[in-house]
Amino acid sequence: MKNIRMKLARVEKDLSQEQLAQLVGVSRQTIGLIELGKYNPSLSLCVAICKTLSKTLNDLFWEE
Repeated sequence: MKNIRMKLARVEKDLSQEQLAQLVGVSRQTIGLIELGKYNPSLSLCVAICKTLSKTLNDLFWEE
């Protein structure tokens, strides 16, 4: 399942995949795969992404 909410939050912050990746300490490919729903990030990576994008875990990663 694609993570559209994470992509939208990233775009709202005016960050590229590369910029977000650098801020959270992963590769750009990792961010791309998370957004495509092809990679299941660790909890610590989820938290780092949420802090960087000023969102909660529920905002970005909770499936309805």
